Amino acid sequence: MSLKIGAIPERKQVKISASLPPDVADALYDYAEIHAREFGRKTPISELAALMIERFLDSDAAFKRARKSLRMPDSGKE
Repeated sequence: MSLKIGAIPERKQVKISASLPPDVADALYDYAEIHAREFGRKTPISELAALMIERFLDSDAAFKRARKSLRMPDSGKE
């Protein structure tokens, strides 16, 4: 099986809180179970969710373009 979220890299986390609809939470717990079977160790839901969000943001070309404009100096303002 080839899950989109592969082995989990070690990295520092920033804690945030989120509320999910029950069906999304159920799917996330099921994904975590399948991921644990695939890689032989349990990974916290928070780490999986963070990687899922990261992959989503990385795949959104419109977001990447818009984000670059946030970082550009605005030459028309004084």
